[in-house]
Amino acid sequence: MKSSYREALRAGIRDAMQRDPRVFLMGEDVGAYGGSFAVSLGLLEEFGPGRIRDTPLSESGFVGAGIGAALGGMRPIVEIMTVNFSLLALDQIVNNAASLLHMSGGQFHVPLVIRMSTGAGRQLGAQHSHSLEGWYAHVPGLRILVPATLEDARGMLWTALEDPDPVLIFEHGSLYNVAGELDDNAGPVDIDSAAIRRHGSDISLITYGGTLPAVLDAAEQLAGEGIDAEVLDLRTLRPLDEATILESVARTHRAVVVDEGWRSGSISAEISARITENAFFDLDAPVGRVCSAEVPIPYSKHMELAALPSVERIVAAAQEAAGARG
Repeated sequence: MKSSYREALRAGIRDAMQRDPRVFLMGEDVGAYGGSFAVSLGLLEEFGPGRIRDTPLSESGFVGAGIGAALGGMRPIVEIMTVNFSLLALDQIVNNAASLLHMSGGQFHVPLVIRMSTGAGRQLGAQHSHSLEGWYAHVPGLRILVPATLEDARGMLWTALEDPDPVLIFEHGSLYNVAGELDDNAGPVDIDSAAIRRHGSDISLITYGGTLPAVLDAAEQLAGEGIDAEVLDLRTLRPLDEATILESVARTHRAVVVDEGWRSGSISAEISARITENAFFDLDAPVGRVCSAEVPIPYSKHMELAALPSVERIVAAAQEAAGARG
């Protein structure tokens, strides 16, 4: 069937609510308005205000309420409008949700799922456009998911709700309108493993989320130049599927990590370090990285595009890494 990324997310929420009466959705404008990105459109009419709950504009307050509901036996899905606004709930997410299991000596699980949009490319200004999922991937006690495909948008939610501990799902804003074919029987998917989206033998292009389309485009362009690129979609940033990353690098002997986050202290830095630590003798070239410019994301369209990873920059980084071929 035809579906957009947005519709796939909605189908995942609907499926979870039909499966388990403990599941409910809460967040700013998720009810009558249908969600800031129209993901929950129509769900209020279908499930009623008891399970589709509009909240005040207080991220700390409603994330805290979600934590309490999870501790009380419910399965809340908390929607935060953008990752930038999640910083207003950082204490609840990091000091409470991520820590309660450990601070209670294993007595209290927090089966909470938090969804939020991330990323730039839509001229929404710096307050709405940053990619901070790498920050959260630093925190023990959290699982970090970054669905890039319709199948993952549809299927990751239910698997996340089955996790007894908190899961954060980052939905790149540029993907909401992406449309394609989704199997009629699409359902829950694995959230432990990375996925090879394109097999190749010359270089591993490692990415996730909103940059996957650009990386696939770059791989096609590189193929025209005789460079056979493998594209690896991480899918989960914590815990990283290190085994699949290292297996890919062992095959191709070169790697470029594409990450919309800032280069300094980024998830790309972590992946690069792990490759260097564990696959150094498999490498025929230094690990390359393509990240966003180290500036608050600009509003101006041409400046925003200049700040973000592009197909041209990905191709150039891959060409440089592959320069020693032959």
